[in-house]
Amino acid sequence: MSTSLDLGRRQEAGQILAGHTHVRPPLTMHITQLNRECLLCLFSFLDRDSRKNLSRTCSQLRDVFEDPTLWPLLHFHSLAELKKDNFRLSPALRSLSICWHSSRVQVCSIEDWLKSTFQRSICSQHESLVNDFLLQVCDRCPNLASVTLSGCGHVTDDCLARLLLSCPRLRALRLENCARVTNRTLAAVAAHGRALQTLHVDFCRNVSAAGLLRLRAARPRLTLSAEHSATMIPDQPPRAASLLPAAPRGQCPPHSTGSYGGRARE
Repeated sequence: MSTSLDLGRRQEAGQILAGHTHVRPPLTMHITQLNRECLLCLFSFLDRDSRKNLSRTCSQLRDVFEDPTLWPLLHFHSLAELKKDNFRLSPALRSLSICWHSSRVQVCSIEDWLKSTFQRSICSQHESLVNDFLLQVCDRCPNLASVTLSGCGHVTDDCLARLLLSCPRLRALRLENCARVTNRTLAAVAAHGRALQTLHVDFCRNVSAAGLLRLRAARPRLTLSAEHSATMIPDQPPRAASLLPAAPRGQCPPHSTGSYGGRARE
């Protein structure tokens, strides 16, 4: 017994055979027909280079690229990435990390007065990059909540102190293998890091045990990590090294008590 559905199918087949059928075009939608929320969601799945490339296609997508809400997180894996124009700094930024794991980090960690001409030339190409970038962050990202710096051998106490002043909502500051960080950064945390809940100063050789004790006394509720920092050999001014007695031929020169290098702890 034939049903109405079967009858409909037969009629449709007959129209196709007779050449009278109308084939519907496939539904299509251009990316620019998506609303702003969908475009932001789409951009969020792309890396920075892909976002930048897509933004070059039309003004509408460029506006999406410029939207501050697209940039709450920024993670960099080399200093060269800081010079690119494939991201935006804005008050929407909440988390920033710069983790540089390169053989050049070892060169940056050498005291300035011990560096060869060649080593100085290597450092001159990038020694101000992180500090200059963080100064931009201070001016544009007051709502920053978390900062991680690893292998940034040229970042200074003054720059970090300004970061603490400019970002009053900063809750976590993680520093690792930052050779120029000293007890002055710890003092700045005690004075200006009112919202700070977590501080890491791991493998920062110019942070001393005395400085850590002062910070613990000033901020007892702060979660503090200083892995190997207080036990590492700190820097020492070149004048102190030059006062060491000359060693007899064939022997190593004696070391001063607990230190060797270029910058004294405070």
